[in-house]
Amino acid sequence: MQSTAVIIAAGLGTRMKSALPKAVHKIAGREMLAHIIGAAQQVFERITVVIGPDMPSLEKIAAPHEVVVQHERLGTAHATRQAEKNFGEGPVAVFYADNPLVSVETMRALLARLDAGDAGLVLLGMTPPEPGKYGRLVLEGGYVSRIVEYADASEEERAIRLCNAGGMIARGTDMRDWLAEVGNANAKGEYYLTDIVAIARAQGVNVAALDAPYEECMGVNSRAELAQAEAVFQSRAREAAMAAGVGMQAPETVFLAADTVLGEDVLIGPHVVFGPGVVVESGVEIKAFSHLEGCVVRAGAIIGPYARLRPGADVGEGAHVGNFVELKAATLGKGAKANHLTYIGDAEIGAGTNIGAGTITCNYDGKNKHRTVIGEKAFIGSNTSLVAPVRVGAGALVGAGSVITKDVPDGNLAIARGRQTNLERKR
Repeated sequence: MQSTAVIIAAGLGTRMKSALPKAVHKIAGREMLAHIIGAAQQVFERITVVIGPDMPSLEKIAAPHEVVVQHERLGTAHATRQAEKNFGEGPVAVFYADNPLVSVETMRALLARLDAGDAGLVLLGMTPPEPGKYGRLVLEGGYVSRIVEYADASEEERAIRLCNAGGMIARGTDMRDWLAEVGNANAKGEYYLTDIVAIARAQGVNVAALDAPYEECMGVNSRAELAQAEAVFQSRAREAAMAAGVGMQAPETVFLAADTVLGEDVLIGPHVVFGPGVVVESGVEIKAFSHLEGCVVRAGAIIGPYARLRPGADVGEGAHVGNFVELKAATLGKGAKANHLTYIGDAEIGAGTNIGAGTITCNYDGKNKHRTVIGEKAFIGSNTSLVAPVRVGAGALVGAGSVITKDVPDGNLAIARGRQTNLERKR
């Protein structure tokens, strides 16, 4: 039977003080909704995302999964009911986009706990270091008897450390039936998903709780909580990278994106930031204060310190990108070097070529971008401006201080600068 995950992402960014939907806010360069979808699609066969009206950004993130709209915000049970046409008879799990760090392993454990057969409803629980005002899961005989909200809890109940994390799983037929019985006789007039616990219990169904790691289950409802979730993700990502053979001199200062790929024996210096879309092959050294995004760094290359690789940069095997060098939409060939104070944009640099300090590819004419192509083993002197579109041939040499506006044939020497004149000064 098909398994289904329903992800509720209809929340506004009110407490975020943001005009954006809550689930659009990012952790490690990836939207919260994308995080939870990424985990769920590894476990469940079908995913349905529930959003609020006029949230096209969430529809884009959810694609290609089905999206349904909760036109009126009438509570979590009401939101879940918008997806019930997709329930089927198999397991149906409900997650929240503002709990973005629930792992694949926890989702599988939730599914396995339901499959064990002794409980018809399984709640996602957690044991936070400070339970605070979370709802408590009250157990009797090893099963959940009820969820009690902090405001309604006795002192004895507040001492319970097992808390409700929000997610749950049940068979589709059961979930559909229980949702139909949820009422809205409460102060807000909303339909709460947690009410199905009492409904299931009244039918003699056992309700189990899975105690998942707190760091996976923490909710994100404010900018401060978003920062806390970022810190949790970064800690986990750094540990995973080092376990896979990546060296970090100061791990707490390195920031990874959700999709960063690092090979073995990569060495990362302090204060390095990875944006989305970075692939670093084995044996690369990335020195301090470098920033990488949307780029590929091939085996044995050296980056930085203070280098910036922008989207479309491709640094070849054994190449060097030095301090205060910026690459954008540019290929630096095998063994090529750009070691100082250089901008290379919309360019192709051949293998073994040396780019002198202060070199600029002038790639933008105010309306359009143009490419610069430099052949293998060329030498570009310091403080050269290459006005694209332009080609410098293999083995060519460009004199320092030149402004190159015409192609340079293979093996030629190009000098394009004013003739020096020395005049005696009158004293």
